[in-house]
Amino acid sequence: MTAAVDLSIVIPVYDEVANLRPLWLELDPVLREIGLTAEVIFVDDGSTDGGAAIIRELVATDKRLRLIRFAANAGLTAAFYAGLRAARGEIIVTMDADLQNDPHDIPALLRHLEGFDAAVGWRRHRDDPWLKRVSSIVGNAVRNVVSGDRVHDSACSLRAMRRECLEALLPFQGMHRFLPTLLRISGYRVVEVAVGHRPRRFGRSKFTVRNRALRAFADLLAVCWMMRRRIRYRVIEEIDGGR
Repeated sequence: MTAAVDLSIVIPVYDEVANLRPLWLELDPVLREIGLTAEVIFVDDGSTDGGAAIIRELVATDKRLRLIRFAANAGLTAAFYAGLRAARGEIIVTMDADLQNDPHDIPALLRHLEGFDAAVGWRRHRDDPWLKRVSSIVGNAVRNVVSGDRVHDSACSLRAMRRECLEALLPFQGMHRFLPTLLRISGYRVVEVAVGHRPRRFGRSKFTVRNRALRAFADLLAVCWMMRRRIRYRVIEEIDGGR
C-alpha cells in the first residue's frame, strides 16, 4: 500500500475515557509543530467506558483522526498490530493513551530516524509505584540475559520507526514488548532515546505484576525460539541473464 501521509500515530485505547480529550489537546499542537502530513489512529480495544463515543466526536472534528474499534477486548498486542497494519505513513509512531507518554518527545524520536531505522523510548525515570518500577527492571534484565539483546526499556510504547520496519513485526501475543529485539534481529538499526514519563492522572493501570509476569516470560521463550530458528545466509553473487 502506498503511503498517503508522512506520519502515522498509532494509539491503542482500553477504558481510558478520561484521558482521550486531554491527550488530543496535547498531541494536536505537537503535530502542527512537526509540520508533516499526519494521521492519528485510535484503536479501541473493546472499551466498556464509552471511550469510543469520545473518539467518534474527535474524528468528526478533524480529518486527520481515525478510529478502529474491536468487537471485544483482544489485548494490547492486537491493538498495536491492527493500528500498524492500518497505518498509511512513511514514518509510524506508537504511544499509550494514558497520558504517561509525553507527546512532546515525538520530535526527538523523529530526529533520530535520520541515522536509524527505529527510535525506541527509554523511560529512565519512571513515575510509577515502586513495585512496578522494580518489576520492570527485573523483567528487562531477564529479557536481555535470555535473548542476548541489550534493551533498557523494552516495554516502552513510545517509539518511532520507518515504514519498512513493519516487515519484521510478527502477529504473536507479546510482540509489542519485544519490538526492539525483533527489529535488530531483522537487520534494522535501532537506537534507544531517553523520554519522559508522567504519573497517571485518570483511570487505573490495566497491568499488574501478577497478570503480566508469567505471560511476559512465555512471550520471551517464543521470541528466543524465533531467534534460534532464524534463517541466516549471505549472498556473494547474483547473476540474472535476462537483465
